[in-house]
Amino acid sequence: MNRFQQTLRRTVQCKGVGLHSGKRVNLTIKPAPANHGIKFVRTDLAHRPVIHAHFRNVIDTSLATTLGEEGVIVSTVEHLMATFAGFHIDNALIEMDAYEAPIMDGSAGPFSAMVKEAGIIAQSAKQHFFVVKEPIEMVENGKKVGLYPSDVPMVTCTIDFDHPLLSNQFYSITLDDGRFENEISRARTFGFLHEVDYLKRNGFAKGGSLDNAVVMDKDGVLNPEGLRYEDECIRHKILDCIGDLSLLGMPILGHIIAHKSGHTLNHSLLQRFMDRKSCWETVQA
Repeated sequence: MNRFQQTLRRTVQCKGVGLHSGKRVNLTIKPAPANHGIKFVRTDLAHRPVIHAHFRNVIDTSLATTLGEEGVIVSTVEHLMATFAGFHIDNALIEMDAYEAPIMDGSAGPFSAMVKEAGIIAQSAKQHFFVVKEPIEMVENGKKVGLYPSDVPMVTCTIDFDHPLLSNQFYSITLDDGRFENEISRARTFGFLHEVDYLKRNGFAKGGSLDNAVVMDKDGVLNPEGLRYEDECIRHKILDCIGDLSLLGMPILGHIIAHKSGHTLNHSLLQRFMDRKSCWETVQA
């Protein structure tokens, strides 16, 4: 864990389309002062409303993680949030001129490149983090996600889909040694052809394509270039998990273990975590 809070050295920008809305969006990441946290600004709306990236502001997890305050939303924020967590960015201001973050190539790789381009600086304020003292778990319909005591921040994930490429995948990673960038950030979101067709028929995934998602049919991968890693899908599940759990607002010193979990169960774990105050403590570095 870091001793001091961190932010970006300078402002960086990108543009793209929202995965589900298909709307074009310009996104700007700006440095922010100590103890600011991660906040989003909707520059396309009057009064430029601000939404704090915190689990209490999560209003929907059905297709992606969506934040909302006072009727204003920002959606599909998990890849960007995972990037901030993976690079230990505590404070940043994100400006968007549409409600959905750009999907880019379907991974956190482009956002990671932006953070590296901007540079990272330490701030004067000490970092605070949650230390997990006792296990906290959520179990539902054969799915499970939990937080467990650990001397280093870790994520372990398993998935088991009825598909030859996605059965019994396992991956585990520590988050304090730079491995996020090399092993996790470039893993793309994925789905099955019949699911994509269903979403498009019902007005979703308007911005989805083989340029920003791994799509599979019953036989294999439809993307001409194939997979970036043999186990790219489980790595992306870890990416999503990191992004979702970063919405606690402070880093976690503990071991996240997820089995077949998704945005909804991840969010439920955060709610239970805050209710079980005997299972954790906050510590200043």
